[in-house]
Amino acid sequence: MLRRCRFQTDHPTPAASTGTPRQGRERNACAARLRAPNGFRHCENGRNAQLFPIIIDPEHPDMSQTKLFEPFKLGPITLPNRLVMAPLTRNRAVPPGMVPSPLAVDYYGQRASAGLLITEASQVSQQGQGYQDTPGIYSKEQVAGWRKVTDRVHEKGGRIFIQIWHVGRVSHDSLQPGGGKPVAPSAIRAKGKTFVNGTFADISEPRALELSEIPGIIEDFKRGTENALAAGFDGIEIHGANGYLLDQFAKDGTNKRTDAYGGSIENRAKLMLEVSKVVVAVAGPERTGIRISPVTPANDVSDSNPQPLFDYIVDGLNALKLTYIHVIEGATGGPRDIAPFDYASLRKRFSGAYVANNGYDFDLATKVLEANAADLIAFGKPFISNPDLVERLKKGAPLNPFDKATFYGGGAKGYTDYPTLEAVEAAQ
Repeated sequence: MLRRCRFQTDHPTPAASTGTPRQGRERNACAARLRAPNGFRHCENGRNAQLFPIIIDPEHPDMSQTKLFEPFKLGPITLPNRLVMAPLTRNRAVPPGMVPSPLAVDYYGQRASAGLLITEASQVSQQGQGYQDTPGIYSKEQVAGWRKVTDRVHEKGGRIFIQIWHVGRVSHDSLQPGGGKPVAPSAIRAKGKTFVNGTFADISEPRALELSEIPGIIEDFKRGTENALAAGFDGIEIHGANGYLLDQFAKDGTNKRTDAYGGSIENRAKLMLEVSKVVVAVAGPERTGIRISPVTPANDVSDSNPQPLFDYIVDGLNALKLTYIHVIEGATGGPRDIAPFDYASLRKRFSGAYVANNGYDFDLATKVLEANAADLIAFGKPFISNPDLVERLKKGAPLNPFDKATFYGGGAKGYTDYPTLEAVEAAQ
């Protein structure tokens, strides 16, 4: 059990005591065991809101006093803490129809204590699918399946956004309508694998989208947003990262077009901003976020000069008043320092919330939040194996290790069967 001091003072040092002599002695004795406070928190004390110092007992640390566990106002939604569950592809939708399974209801419900849940990426059309058994958000059956998920999360007191995507060239012929080629800004095949038929296979050769097809892509995102709201989601996250379609258009390593969607930064950023605009028009800016990854090499994507590109993109997103940008810092799931990039520039340009992602643990998250370099912190793999990650981090408790073999596809094993700390303690 964690142990807190019985009294906290609203001064950085335990100078004069107040209250009864006994209370004063207890307060001073308690304070003598504490290291110097390193900041203040706005807390409720009876009927009066006061500033209390962060006081940490070295023998019995109370992690809950850190900024990570403070509430945060995200548009019209108040998050109880600043932990975000990152979107995590788990490949467990039910074929045919790519409908979220009953297990998904349990999976997201178990993790509802996160400040914000962001679902696994969900394709806005069959053409937008790139991996086996990923859920969609383009059919009535999919909407009904997702409604069960949002109902469970809301019953548990949680808040949940859906991430919507189109994978572009990162797909396989077997997943495409009529077995056709995946689509891309340019007919450049990605080096890499996709997950189909229970195994990893080479990504298929794509074809370049015709200019006349691009309005249909934008319309698919609009329909996906309408369906997501009908399914009861609290908001939408646009997937503009990790080498998928919007990212492919933005970066010059994958976009060799010579029309209105190629060449200049303004042209290459156009599709991402047009999709953002239509999602905002449907969901409202206060319920729209976007994920971006300026320097990741994921899915064989690259740009020769990402700083001005993403400065321009974020300026455009800020003009649309999105509620957050979700930024993958460095290589997705890899080194944070893979390439130089000024993420602070994005934060300065954007008036909404900055969600930091990639390789965060408790210490790094606390450091970044205290420095005001981010507003929210996204955790990925730790949420896979720790449905009660928030509680474990608050208590400084050990985390369950994750099983990589169960990340993609399968049933309950490695999905809904990870124990909570309460269950572990009860079994001891």
